[in-house]
Amino acid sequence: MRRFDADHVLVATHNTGKRDEIAALLAPFGISTSYNADHGLSEPAETEETFVGNARIKARTGMSATGLATLADDSGIEILALDGRPGVRTADWAETGSGRDFGIAMARAQSELDAIGAAEPRLARFVCSLVMVWPDGHEEAFEGHVDGRLIWPTRGQHGHGYDPMFQPVGHSKTFAEMSATEKNRISHRAAAFAKLIDGCFG
Repeated sequence: MRRFDADHVLVATHNTGKRDEIAALLAPFGISTSYNADHGLSEPAETEETFVGNARIKARTGMSATGLATLADDSGIEILALDGRPGVRTADWAETGSGRDFGIAMARAQSELDAIGAAEPRLARFVCSLVMVWPDGHEEAFEGHVDGRLIWPTRGQHGHGYDPMFQPVGHSKTFAEMSATEKNRISHRAAAFAKLIDGCFG
């Protein structure tokens, strides 16, 4: 495991929700961050069938374009009754002709579960894979997840993505009803970051 000894990292994302979560998680370690938009970078095609594979594509692309140590995240929701879908296609379910609409994505998940008569509780888990790539090409990868159930109708105005329909195990609130501080203590991204911090920053 390689220690990270620089003070800046490129976070390879255009997703403002992920950007804010990652910046908050790195801030206590004195690490400043920049993002794809700061460097005029577009999102590369995510062609892998695993979260870690797609995170690796994004991290390698960012590092190659800028020469900076780059951290990339790929994450999504796996719904048990749908055989793990949408999984790596989590964001694709939200695509429209004018951008992403996760209201549509959540409605699709609910509709597909209803169509097969999925029993309650409708179990799911959020998964997050992180890949850090150093300027010399060295890589480290970490994964975290959080288990929960899907609820309908959705609840809450915070968070992003599928947060309004996901209630983590042991909690009465959805992710979207939690403050950023509450969510960052228990989320899949927090679990992956705990491993990253222990391995590279601790």
